[in-house]
Amino acid sequence: MDHPVVSHEEWLSARKALLDKELAITRDLDALRAARRQLPWVKVDRAYVFEGPKGTRSLGDLFCGRRQLAIYHFMLTPGSDHICPGCAFVVDHVDAARQHFEQADLAFAAVARAPIEQIEEAKARMGWTFAWVSSGGNDFNHDFDVSFTAEDRAAGSATYNYGKTAIQKSPDMFGVSMFVKDDAGGIFHSYSTYHRGVELLIGAFNWLDLAPKGRNEKGTMSWVRLHDEY
Repeated sequence: MDHPVVSHEEWLSARKALLDKELAITRDLDALRAARRQLPWVKVDRAYVFEGPKGTRSLGDLFCGRRQLAIYHFMLTPGSDHICPGCAFVVDHVDAARQHFEQADLAFAAVARAPIEQIEEAKARMGWTFAWVSSGGNDFNHDFDVSFTAEDRAAGSATYNYGKTAIQKSPDMFGVSMFVKDDAGGIFHSYSTYHRGVELLIGAFNWLDLAPKGRNEKGTMSWVRLHDEY
């Protein structure tokens, strides 16, 4: 790589200047996270029933006795054997991370519209152990704006990421939704993020962002594959 090379003193001066910017962004992120936690909640009144490997599970069951639940909306579409490499890249990080965040009262489950048999095949291939259930028998994906009917896509009324993106081809997209239970057992939707909002969960990117070549992409995530395809 062709890059400027300077003395240690010159490097240290440039590094300290960059540190000031990093600290300012860190403070801004702390404020943003605090504002996120203050968002109002929406009561979940629909009784969603999912299909798991051992039978049906309600949304409340996915909390596994905890007060908070993270859902990853995985792009695994009925009738397709395609495992989304981007989704796989995100959830490759989950089993390691959840050893820790489950101790802080946060449960995790992935949800996709594909039948549970297809989901179990994908889990076995990838070696994932987190909970993953099928929403093929309910409207969960549509209600949380990650699945779109053929009619809506044809009419141009299928929008994603809070209206920022029009969806024409893909029936399913990806995202993360957060839920919380109150003392009476009521379930509330507290937050959802889509598109690049999910990027914060990709630990591998955070490491690459520290390196001189950055993410080393030729187009967004150009080198990303299922981990058994490298």
